[in-house]
Amino acid sequence: MIVVDTSTLVGAVISPDGVPRLAVQLARDQDIFALSEAVLDELIDVLHRPRLARFVLADRREELLCILISESVWFEPDEQVTDCRDANDNKFLELAQASSASIIVSSDNDLLVLDPWRHTRILQPAAYVALMQMPPSRPHT
Repeated sequence: MIVVDTSTLVGAVISPDGVPRLAVQLARDQDIFALSEAVLDELIDVLHRPRLARFVLADRREELLCILISESVWFEPDEQVTDCRDANDNKFLELAQASSASIIVSSDNDLLVLDPWRHTRILQPAAYVALMQMPPSRPHT
């Protein structure tokens, strides 16, 4: 299970050839997205902000939203978390806790400084891509 934060998802929509887009694609191919109503609401709000309109193509925005809505496992966190210095980012920690996510992919320094948080790694998109593209280690014989 994986949580991808809003900053990474917006980056994936803005730059189709960028590292956040690759991270989202790898997460889609190799993991399962965890999603909550609070996380989706924030993403929809951010993707529809007028100042981002010139960078966010409607078809890419809708494609991402359709993927997340249809392919995610939904959770309604029941534990309030206050560990992040930006209270708005606690929703990602709450989702990670509720879903037992092993990784949060984030471009947000307020989350990244917490790595590792409880039993969850918090990785930048590039670090997640590098981790997922590593060849599996073979046992020593």
